[in-house]
Amino acid sequence: MTGGGRGLGRAIVEQLLTKGVTVSVVELDFDGLDDLRPNRDGLTLLECDVSDAEQVAATLERYHGEFGAADILINNAGILHSAPLVKITPSGTERHDLDDWRRVLATDLNSVFYMSAWVAEGMIARRARGVIVNISSTAAAGNAGQSAYSAAKAGVNALTAVWAKELGPHGIRVVAIAPGFIDTESTAASMAEATLKRTIRKVPLGRLGRPEEVAAAVLCVVENDYVSGAVVAVDGGLVI
Repeated sequence: MTGGGRGLGRAIVEQLLTKGVTVSVVELDFDGLDDLRPNRDGLTLLECDVSDAEQVAATLERYHGEFGAADILINNAGILHSAPLVKITPSGTERHDLDDWRRVLATDLNSVFYMSAWVAEGMIARRARGVIVNISSTAAAGNAGQSAYSAAKAGVNALTAVWAKELGPHGIRVVAIAPGFIDTESTAASMAEATLKRTIRKVPLGRLGRPEEVAAAVLCVVENDYVSGAVVAVDGGLVI
């Protein structure tokens, strides 16, 4: 899986390890996993910038050489960025920064394409059945002020549908999990307190989700062999 150091990723790693799954975490920053490394069997860390196709290719070539085909790929790596298309400033107007646009798309969308392409190729070459789980977001429907993030997650949903059709005949399922607002550090950092309170009032269940609830949804679709092509919302009813 990608992006397993903190937040949703850390919760997913912990639940997979609890189920006895051998987990390889692919990412650049392993700080969030420091306390797991010394005392958890079945955890492998692979350093890689998943937004860089060449690094992904080299990392997965090593992985396939050592472990063979993966059974499960969880594309969780991502960054949250908020900025309007055009912002009014005291001196006039300011357009969305192009570097931020490219950075979010590279991390949140390109990485999903790169990882899935190489992992699926390994599965097919070794005639292994498997499942790809893409972590999307309810922002795919379009969150004001999140052009890059919403576009990336909408792309993830589209790729989930395309790959479910393409890879299904090979015995490979593809599913997306779309969390709503989850109680993580990134959520707290990206929203003012007043905005967060207004958002919570819109959720029928009246609270933020917990990372372990998203992790439970990931495990559910991994274990159900007849779920493919779906985008599963884990949002407390927000999208109703």
